[in-house]
Amino acid sequence: MSRLRLFYHVVWATRGREPLITPALEPHIHRHLRTVAQRHGILVHAVGGIADHVHLAITLPGTLAISLAIQRIKGGSSRAINAEFGLAFGWQTDFNADTFSERHLPQVVAYIERQHEHPATASLWPEIEP
Repeated sequence: MSRLRLFYHVVWATRGREPLITPALEPHIHRHLRTVAQRHGILVHAVGGIADHVHLAITLPGTLAISLAIQRIKGGSSRAINAEFGLAFGWQTDFNADTFSERHLPQVVAYIERQHEHPATASLWPEIEP
């Protein structure tokens, strides 16, 4: 039996880099990101971000290309957010995706979960921030 485990740290921004992810909307946006991902067989390890972008740590099924996975997550989540709140919410087309090994999962999850702390502490990973 084949075994394939691919870990990705993905980042993308809101349309126009507008600060659309308000504290009130953030939990709902994160919930929709998780729900859409799980609907497509994508395992979500962490979701985080700030007002103008999100980070996800995900594991894809071996049958799903990263570009299609991100397209599905972004499209499905923005449709759900707009339907729930009557907004014109959207994501930028581009995204950044980096692979990492399973042994680095705890560090990547911690980095994503502490997104609100990073601007204050200047502890960003510049190569992955949009």
